[in-house]
Amino acid sequence: MRSLPSVPPGAAVTAVAVCTALALTAPAARADDKPGNEGFSIKDPRITESSGLVASRAHPGIYWTHNDQDKGAFLYAVDSRTGKTVATITMTGVGTPRDVEAISMGPDGQLYVGDIGDNLGGKWSFVWVYKLPEPRQLKDQSIRAEQYVVKYSDGPRDAESLMVHPKTGRIYIADKKEDGEGSLYEGPPPARLSTSGANIFKRVADIDLWATDGAFSPNGKQLALRGYLGGVSYKWEGPGGKIKREGRLSVPLQRQGESVAFSPDGTRLMFGTEGAQSDVEPRDVEGAGGPGGASSDGSGADTDDDGLFGGGYKGAALALAAVLLAFFGVKRLFRRR
Repeated sequence: MRSLPSVPPGAAVTAVAVCTALALTAPAARADDKPGNEGFSIKDPRITESSGLVASRAHPGIYWTHNDQDKGAFLYAVDSRTGKTVATITMTGVGTPRDVEAISMGPDGQLYVGDIGDNLGGKWSFVWVYKLPEPRQLKDQSIRAEQYVVKYSDGPRDAESLMVHPKTGRIYIADKKEDGEGSLYEGPPPARLSTSGANIFKRVADIDLWATDGAFSPNGKQLALRGYLGGVSYKWEGPGGKIKREGRLSVPLQRQGESVAFSPDGTRLMFGTEGAQSDVEPRDVEGAGGPGGASSDGSGADTDDDGLFGGGYKGAALALAAVLLAFFGVKRLFRRR
């Protein structure tokens, strides 16, 4: 777990009050009754470090998540309509996970789990990705997973963002750089992934974000990356990690923002956080991301460079809160003990 900074009570109260006042003046969120499009709270007391999130393809309204550091190789199926866990999957054939940070869905209906965390920024000479089929039945069960050894072309690094492209099935990892000067890495073509040797991930693009998670839109035309206090949308321009920055995402202010996923229809981004009874909060992605459609303007993000995080009134509230947090030592907020 990461330690919390010492913030003067008066400053915390002021930040909350200002955020509340500004949020009350913002337009109400659009109602949507499609399964998996509404926000929810994770009720399972076992899930205290939800670090990855992905919408189920086989079960409408279900999201898969996992703990950052669990006592086993577990995945949890959470019903977004109730917040309750409806199935627990135990992965077999993978040994003992070290630092599971991300989960994604491939075009083959397989779940990809990223055991890619490295809090010391280079302690592990390799990390792992696990692949397993999404179960047809939502019940507690054990499923055998394939395990892939991952090494980076330019040496070990910490990472929390793993994304599988929904059309090509290629795996991408964004590393986590505190200075915001991160990188995007591309794995081998799916047919060349090896379970017996190391899979080399090559650096293909710059990422200007301290990234904690990422996701591709269902149509594969947008890559969304989030950090603790902001996010960036990139237009996906093809293999080789060709990306073009579109703008900032409207990221909610959360306790410890660790995950992001597109809703099944691609119209919303679902932002999750660590902590007991943690909330998953939706944000509209205008004109974006559906399985067959493209954005009407080529962007699902707020591209107003005058705002800190985008999002109108709510963005202003988040910006002010972020400034206050930064003033009182935000860097200490996200370090592990």
